[in-house]
Amino acid sequence: MQSQKNISSRIDYGLAFIIFLLFTASCIAIYSAQTTGQYAENFVIKQIFWYIVGCGIVFGVITLDSDQLKKLSWYTYGFGIFLLILIIVAPPSIAPVRNGAKSWFVLPGLGSLQPSEVVKVFIVLALATVISNHHAKNRIKTIKTDIWLLTKLCLVTLVPLMLVMQQPDLGTSLVFIAILLGMIFISGVSWKILLPIFSGGITLITVIFYFVIWHPEVLEKYLGVKQYQFGRIYSWIDPYNYQSSAGFQLTRSLLAIGSGETGGKGFGHREVYLPESHSDFIFSVIGEEFGFVGSSIVISLLFLLIYHITKIGMDSKNNYYTYICVGIISMITFHVFQNIGMTIGVLPITGIPLPFISYGGSSLMGNFLAVGIIFSIRYHYKKYMFSTES
Repeated sequence: MQSQKNISSRIDYGLAFIIFLLFTASCIAIYSAQTTGQYAENFVIKQIFWYIVGCGIVFGVITLDSDQLKKLSWYTYGFGIFLLILIIVAPPSIAPVRNGAKSWFVLPGLGSLQPSEVVKVFIVLALATVISNHHAKNRIKTIKTDIWLLTKLCLVTLVPLMLVMQQPDLGTSLVFIAILLGMIFISGVSWKILLPIFSGGITLITVIFYFVIWHPEVLEKYLGVKQYQFGRIYSWIDPYNYQSSAGFQLTRSLLAIGSGETGGKGFGHREVYLPESHSDFIFSVIGEEFGFVGSSIVISLLFLLIYHITKIGMDSKNNYYTYICVGIISMITFHVFQNIGMTIGVLPITGIPLPFISYGGSSLMGNFLAVGIIFSIRYHYKKYMFSTES
């Protein structure tokens, strides 16, 4: 009885309650999105099923402590690389090309699964292990050790990044980069090294943007950028000039969110037709039916989730746990900013789902794997509460 009481006290009920609220918001929004007549399936039932699977993932991960996570990190990383290679070489019957990208396995009875969603978490674990082991071996910090750490972090990320770009999947590639940047920031690498690198990166982005606008044929020839990817940029800059083609979803999204005004039109009172509104554009449904108030509540829940993970990472006395928290925060934060940003025209459309809200089994499995590790950190937190472990 005492053992059960101790286990119960180590569960993060605050995090569980946040996930439950996100689950409720997700089901309400998806239920409304699927009433447009475009869909014959009941995505709410499927979403509930994937949430149950996600809870199973949490229960499977929660007992793993930091030592076990470290030991498993390279196995999971290797398994993730294997999946990314497999999806490239797999025949179209198993991994079909959709919207110009070969990113999904089609499994009988389960539908489509996107392995890159869980690979994001595998990368977080691998990078956290690299940082932790590096600092354990290099107690004295120098420019040379910082450069070596930065090199290792980039190499670990580069392998899956190149494989995802081969699919090609721009959205997931950007998530990998966001995770890498977050991990570099927390790794302790000197700003004397980072500042010129970040400055060079900003310059490179500016140059690429210049070629996208004025010389797209150069990027198409030398970097293999597809025409539909250019269309996303052009439709982002001037969506109403492309509203019959690449800009259709963005213009409809802007109309839906704008028409919701402050309080929204009410649950089930949608008027704006928007394809794929149950997945990538679920925020547009929320904006139209529940307005600024409902949208603000959903955004607040997501940032409450991010704040909660941040607090766990800051309170932990185990630096390895802190590194993991930063990686997961980087992943979720980028998803939130990118998804909401693309629905309101602030950022280009990349096909990134809204965490825990958008419909999608692969996305939920990746997110639940991430929060399962956070539950594990809190589960083992008392062991480190009075520890001097660094």
